[in-house]
Amino acid sequence: MAAPVHAQDNLDNLDNLAALIFEASHAEATITEDGVARIGWTRDDVEVSVDGMRLDPPAGLGSWAAFKPVEGGVMVMGDTVVFEDEITAAMDAALEGGLTVTALHNHFIFDDPPVYFMHIGGHGDTTRMAAAVKSVWDAIKAVRQANPVPQRSFGGATPDPDGVIDPAPLTDLFNVEPTIGEGVVKYTFPRLGRMHGVEIGGSMGLTTWAAFSGSDELAAVDGDFIMTEDEVQPVLRALREHDIHVVALHNHMVGGEPIYYFLHYWGVGSTKELAEALSSARDVQDRVEAGSY
Repeated sequence: MAAPVHAQDNLDNLDNLAALIFEASHAEATITEDGVARIGWTRDDVEVSVDGMRLDPPAGLGSWAAFKPVEGGVMVMGDTVVFEDEITAAMDAALEGGLTVTALHNHFIFDDPPVYFMHIGGHGDTTRMAAAVKSVWDAIKAVRQANPVPQRSFGGATPDPDGVIDPAPLTDLFNVEPTIGEGVVKYTFPRLGRMHGVEIGGSMGLTTWAAFSGSDELAAVDGDFIMTEDEVQPVLRALREHDIHVVALHNHMVGGEPIYYFLHYWGVGSTKELAEALSSARDVQDRVEAGSY
């Protein structure tokens, strides 16, 4: 029969957890009454206003990560304040560190500069998870060190919106006919689901789509990926491996079967490069669905 666990034993274990987190993240952990170790980082390095009023950091500009002991280490959940030019660096660091990215969205409107929030999760060795959170925060700090004022561009060349795109190679790759309007070549890939017991499809918003603007040599692509829960992380990784920027990750509806998530993206390059990047992410979805990922 196992010996009873006393309150002091739990406290000692949590103290050890806090020590491991500090060693890996250099952040002091606070132990909550329900046995969770939390670390935080207040974003007071950039002045933010909302609707013309200065927003002081305690009003919602705090990054945090919470670690709960589980078998094999910890479960971590967190929310990370990111400005526009920090999103890609923070996401890459999270994925490289073994974290999952579970949402990316705004909390305000009429904010200057625009503020976004990247939610993270993970399971595993305590030191590895804490180090991964640190790597995300360090990536953000590196962006700010290079440019103290948040930038309003991804950088690089800007496609000519009045350019011409030849849809034939894209159509051959995607195997679906596009819609074309005002020089924009758009491909749509519907899925099926149910909403409150009613069968719905692409015409009700269950679609992945890609809109190409510019020229064959230098184009921009934007769109949505519709994903089941199991597809989210593989699609994120596939897009980032091809330098497609993820600009939002969230749900669009409640009461759906299955539960779908939506990823919004932006990329610049030749139409060939961009189309191949999107095809790789769609291929990953097929592999997940087939159980071969």
